[in-house]
Amino acid sequence: MSAPARVLVVDDSPTMRGLISAVLSSDPEVDVIGQAGDALEAREAIKRLNPDVVTLDIEMPNMNGLEFLEKIMRLRPMPVIMVSTMTHRGAEATLAALEIGAFDCVGKPQPGEPRPFGDLIEKVKAAARTQRNFAKPATPAAVTPTAVADFRVGRKIVAIGSSTGGVEALIAVLQKFPANCPPTVITQHMPPTFTKSFSERLNRLCAPVVEEATDGARLEIGKVYLAPGGERHLQVSNASAPCCRLVERAPVNGHRPSVDVLFDSVAELAGRNAVGVILTGMGRDGAAGLLKMRHAGARTLGQNEKTCVVYGMPRVAYELGAVEQQLPLTAIGEEILKMTAARKEGTE
Repeated sequence: MSAPARVLVVDDSPTMRGLISAVLSSDPEVDVIGQAGDALEAREAIKRLNPDVVTLDIEMPNMNGLEFLEKIMRLRPMPVIMVSTMTHRGAEATLAALEIGAFDCVGKPQPGEPRPFGDLIEKVKAAARTQRNFAKPATPAAVTPTAVADFRVGRKIVAIGSSTGGVEALIAVLQKFPANCPPTVITQHMPPTFTKSFSERLNRLCAPVVEEATDGARLEIGKVYLAPGGERHLQVSNASAPCCRLVERAPVNGHRPSVDVLFDSVAELAGRNAVGVILTGMGRDGAAGLLKMRHAGARTLGQNEKTCVVYGMPRVAYELGAVEQQLPLTAIGEEILKMTAARKEGTE
């Protein structure tokens, strides 16, 4: 058995520190080695205790969580899991933290919530295991006007699945897309109140139109549809006029929305006229669905181990034989465009 993950809990509320510590301490593979009430206390505790993982509140006195996270990533890169309020403001701040280099995020519990902090324990253990160099990610290059002008879209649909590390990964992929990109559907594991803010952020950063998927929305060239977090799964349907469907079903692989549910529907609807992509993330969600897509004739890509925050979902997909090519994150966007471009003699 490996040594327990050593965690420092940082939050200005003593009650919240106690609750987080109690949840984490319920697992024998996690050891809460200290607590801190603000960034100054946290800085000294990090020097003294050398934790494997830090949980960090966003709103704190003296120095907020984002400012402190930037200092951590610049001076002592390490896995940090953000603990955020489930509000629009909290979502915006958390997304900024994930871009800075935070490992993942969890929401603060609501009254009556049956499982406070959701999968925090699993995220802490995954963060402690990762060998990733936690440095501030480089800002991906924006799509150039030449790339936009030269790309001629074919008839394929692109489906992407991601989880832990997906914010950074999706930005890197979608910033390679031109304004006339192929219709693209995405399931990213994310708290319910975060996906709207994330789609808006992607829309500002990328050339295509990015929006949170709505039930019945037609799949159109130049548009990217992000599955809303929470109560429903994203599927595609209607072969004559492909569109998004939000369906009420139990969680699959512990997730709702689930990447497998999306990939299964794309395999059935589009077959060989699709490209499936599985990016960084914990667990196995999406692996079986990507295999179904490949068996249906779709092209399939997986993010390689070196560039993943967590090589979980892509690893399982690769081991199942679902991945046609494994590529570094920086190459995936361009490869998708090659696979979906119209041929000179016609369209695919």
